[in-house]
Amino acid sequence: MRQLNRQCFSRPSFSGRILLAAGLGALVLGASGCTRVRTHQGYQVDKLLVDSVQPGIDNRASVEGTLGRPSFTAQFGDADWYYVSRDMRALAFSNPKPVAQTVLHVRFDPAGNVVAVDRMGLEQVARISPSGDKTPTLGRHRSLFDEIFGNIGAVGAGGMGGGGAGPGSGGPNGS
Repeated sequence: MRQLNRQCFSRPSFSGRILLAAGLGALVLGASGCTRVRTHQGYQVDKLLVDSVQPGIDNRASVEGTLGRPSFTAQFGDADWYYVSRDMRALAFSNPKPVAQTVLHVRFDPAGNVVAVDRMGLEQVARISPSGDKTPTLGRHRSLFDEIFGNIGAVGAGGMGGGGAGPGSGGPNGS
């Protein structure tokens, strides 16, 4: 019996140590895939620089010198500049979710002077939830058989643009 206990609690062999190390390495690697991923997208907001932009005092050149080029400008004209900053968080392989967002909207008059500086946050983010894999539409819901057999009898019917060509009427384009 004493010999049996000694064999059970003896040091593991070299191959056993390698298997143990490989198993622990796989466990650590697998657990690292469950970490939180935090990302930042867009403009790096510096509160001091943003606060230094004053309506009526600054112009396009001074705003560009202070804040840099905007993330995007207005679609029509150059009267609005937008600086967009967003912090995102995701756990492992899940979809990322916005944690914080800042949109700095700088408006200019036709002369290029700053008229207003507006800040918007995460409350402006639209939360949408797609409904399945189909886009809901208004109108008639047709079954598969309606789609396949729906045109039977409609080809060549009067007023439908097909058929009805009498002698001497020419081809389909009237020639």
